Amino acid sequence: MSKEQTSRPVILVVEDNANQRLYYQEELQDAGYEVVTAGSGPEALEVLSGGGVDLVLLDIGMPGMDGIETLARILEVNRELPVILNTAYSDYRDDFMTWTADAYVTKSSDPSTLHESIREALLKRGVQPPEQPEGESEGE
Repeated sequence: MSKEQTSRPVILVVEDNANQRLYYQEELQDAGYEVVTAGSGPEALEVLSGGGVDLVLLDIGMPGMDGIETLARILEVNRELPVILNTAYSDYRDDFMTWTADAYVTKSSDPSTLHESIREALLKRGVQPPEQPEGESEGE
């Protein structure tokens, strides 16, 4: 998906679990983002080679090339691309490589922290996130 086709920020969701990948895709589309998905690190790198992605939401615990190795490869190609690590495990925070990500979000049934991290990372890079729907505010 190219930026010419949409004015909405494009988020690449990298998640090996198909159900979680679909959940994040629907959650982010409902929030006004354009979403592309990848089920593995190598697939994510292939998607990123085509350009047009504004932010990467990256699972850490994936078979084969895990999220930390994928993060390192993304940063080798584009240090300006915001990456948010999204994992069920908080103990990865101790890995030095995770410190290079824009945010580290522990998976939760409440997506407000994830949404706020995405907004902050995009704004920091000069990309305008979608407006929040009326009646919704971060942290609710």
